[in-house]
Amino acid sequence: MNEAGGPVQAEAPAGASSQPDSQPQEMIGARNLTRMYGDFYAARDVNFSIGRGEVVAFLGPNGAGKSTTMKMLTGALAPTSGEARIAGIGVAEDRLGATRQLGYLPENGPLYPDMTPRTLLAFFARVRGLSQKQFRDRLDYVVNQCRLNEVIGKPIGKLSKGYRQRVGMAQALIHDPPVLIMDEPTAGLDPNQVEHVRALLRDLAASKTILLSTHILREVKAVAARVVFISQGRLAYDGPVETLGDSEDAMESRFHELSAAS
Repeated sequence: MNEAGGPVQAEAPAGASSQPDSQPQEMIGARNLTRMYGDFYAARDVNFSIGRGEVVAFLGPNGAGKSTTMKMLTGALAPTSGEARIAGIGVAEDRLGATRQLGYLPENGPLYPDMTPRTLLAFFARVRGLSQKQFRDRLDYVVNQCRLNEVIGKPIGKLSKGYRQRVGMAQALIHDPPVLIMDEPTAGLDPNQVEHVRALLRDLAASKTILLSTHILREVKAVAARVVFISQGRLAYDGPVETLGDSEDAMESRFHELSAAS
């Protein structure tokens, strides 16, 4: 935040350097991302950059433009103007190349109800170009990490919302991408499952860059070091979690304050 207490936008990364390890490589980049529906701006000139190994919480009130921005970053929605980049690859120029580097968990993402988790994950593995051996190795990992052992052979349509959410997370992880974008990853989970997902995200942070949207402020402090806050389609804040407040009440107060920013 600037000295006057106003909104801050993240600066774009510096150009190539003779010391490439002097700063994190950009893995997620939003460059003036804008999406219009008629005269309405769902997102307007959104700018931020996320480096390798960062875990960033994407916050904002309902209708602020979070899901729209995430869809533009993943290539699921074309921006009206601006650019999205994943692992240095322009999404508009090379969508397939960008999505190979990406695992995406949309909020209430569509799953095929007649498939089992095993057949769904096999389908996504083939789409992602995994060999049979790679799939078997990754299947064991994601099933254990997402705790799907008990339901791996059951139709997805008969699973609880919490299990379906875990199947969605497994498909985002199946190809071992370096970048994860997750929209409300703990939606529909019980408190024990929520704690497990938080622990999983902390483990994944050792090797991956993560952008996650959530409405649960406790979750922000539990898994993220940085917050990007969007309000009325515009970036309102980009900074460390600690500066939002040292208690949940303080964070809620700051949330309401930033929600009024434009």
